[in-house]
Amino acid sequence: MGSQSVQPITNQSQRKQFINHLLNDLEALKLMIETDAFEKGTQRIGAEQELCIVDKYYRPSFNALQILDEIDDKHFTTELGLFNIEANLDPLVLSGKCFSQMETDLFNLVDKAKLCANSIDQNKIILAGILPTFKRKDLVFENMTPHQRYKVLNDVMRKVRGKDFRVQVRGIDELILDHESILFEACNTSFQVHLQIDLEHIIDQYNWSQAIAGPVLSVMTNSPMLLGRELWSETRIALFQQSIDTRNKAHLLREEKPRVSFGNDWIRDSILDVFTDDVAHYAPLVTSDLEGNAVNDLKKGIKPELKALGLHNGTLYKWNRVCYGVHNNIAHLRIENRYIPSGPSIKDEIANAMFWVGVMLGMPEDCKSIWKRMSFKDATGNFIKAARTGMDTYFNWFNEGISAKDLAKHILLPMAHDGLIKANVDPVDIEFYLNIIKDRIDKNTSGSKWLVRSSRKLQEVVSRDEANILLTYHLHKNQKEDVPVSEWKLAKTFDKGDAFSQNKIYKVMSTKIFTVNENDSVRLIKKIMKWKRIHHIPVINKDNKIVGVIYQNDISKEEKYDDQSACDIMQKDIKTAYPEMRIEDAKQLMYNHGISCLPVLDHNELVGIFTITDLEKLNLQ
Repeated sequence: MGSQSVQPITNQSQRKQFINHLLNDLEALKLMIETDAFEKGTQRIGAEQELCIVDKYYRPSFNALQILDEIDDKHFTTELGLFNIEANLDPLVLSGKCFSQMETDLFNLVDKAKLCANSIDQNKIILAGILPTFKRKDLVFENMTPHQRYKVLNDVMRKVRGKDFRVQVRGIDELILDHESILFEACNTSFQVHLQIDLEHIIDQYNWSQAIAGPVLSVMTNSPMLLGRELWSETRIALFQQSIDTRNKAHLLREEKPRVSFGNDWIRDSILDVFTDDVAHYAPLVTSDLEGNAVNDLKKGIKPELKALGLHNGTLYKWNRVCYGVHNNIAHLRIENRYIPSGPSIKDEIANAMFWVGVMLGMPEDCKSIWKRMSFKDATGNFIKAARTGMDTYFNWFNEGISAKDLAKHILLPMAHDGLIKANVDPVDIEFYLNIIKDRIDKNTSGSKWLVRSSRKLQEVVSRDEANILLTYHLHKNQKEDVPVSEWKLAKTFDKGDAFSQNKIYKVMSTKIFTVNENDSVRLIKKIMKWKRIHHIPVINKDNKIVGVIYQNDISKEEKYDDQSACDIMQKDIKTAYPEMRIEDAKQLMYNHGISCLPVLDHNELVGIFTITDLEKLNLQ
């Protein structure tokens, strides 16, 4: 929605007025399409870089506004969360060394952000599809950027849904949680790439962008985890849709489309159909102070900005999006790729951009009118499969089965090379950046694979939360060295005596927690403690909230008590800890109350348990 001041549509008069502006914009766009009133013969590329901000301990920092003030550069702007900022690159003509120039421009902008962030309490800038160190408590309304447009959008979407939003993603692990705002969407950090297209090619090019989305995404995934859970190779795809899904049960029964989507079908007749479908499918949520009439502006020789259409599209999220723009009274159309994640390195991002642009330019002639050759559901299915399994995906590609690696290496990379050569892109640049993609495939190492492998290795010796800190530390370290992810070594633990030595509970607590329900029998509890060799077990109620703790000494060895329930014998006066609690403070709390364990709660959710055994391991008993 840009920087527009927006208000929710709360009455019929506002709705009618906004729709009138929206229909005028569509009519003006229709006239421009009929008269081919767009720039032609020139292609440009552009990009938007979303960045994560972390503090000196590699946890999310909420200093976005202070850092932006320090940067004081029109290329930078806010994002939904106070832990993100965005850098917008200047468009470049697609030719020669435009991609190496894009890398230089991006490096300079990110470097500027890093310097300014460091001046504010040693904050750091990280490129990450999803920051590993996010915790549930970071993603609350208070950490949303306090700008009107974000609050309005949150309030309107929540009102339409009528209840909390729900995230439910199943991968290697499973994450199910309810949340009160759209801020979970801000976990997603992307590198959005724009490609300008002539009107005469826009339909075939847009359809082609949909067809290749799954295969292209499969070799650039970088977001496999959220809140420490291993989910999809590109978890952003599932998280984005669910975190702002305004549909309630009644809407689902009517099969209403989500506001984040891959699309509904191929475009056959006019690119205008992309916009009219969105107006037909989705009710407007917000409005602004709109003036004038786009059709009248066009008659006066003024290319209209189509503000109402842009505002409406700002509440919808397509993974490939057709964009309209106007500069110096020259209008253009472009396709925006929104599924490329941020990171793992700047070089990886430029390689991703070149790979996508090259495949777009290398579209085979027989892929025009693509609906004659491929089902749209195949394209949609390929995209979802790629998000789930990345480079391990097996695609249905024009009715033939093929692995992601074979498709990318033997079909799409040569296609990209030929397309870029035709566009007069520098051959040295082509070889350099496309080889980054090839190396990922040959070494079976994407950003998501590096994160998963590193996390699993780390969790053999440290807690999950400590592993997430280490992942973020090594992301930052490797990004400073500016080498592609295929050359990264797996993350390792800190050296002893490091500033990040164990001093907080989250670094040593156990996150593999066994719990029992308050109505479970003592007999079952005895068995679980024996099987799993544990001496403490938290008790939860039907809402999964902790209501007590059972210690081994609480359980009688006499079988006559086996039919009693957990609620009959549990300790109800619970002393708890929180992940950021100092280990020395936890030790003192346990000593003062004569207890040997502390359930660890984060945002009122049970996330771990800290016991006397953990103290013994640290030689602090």
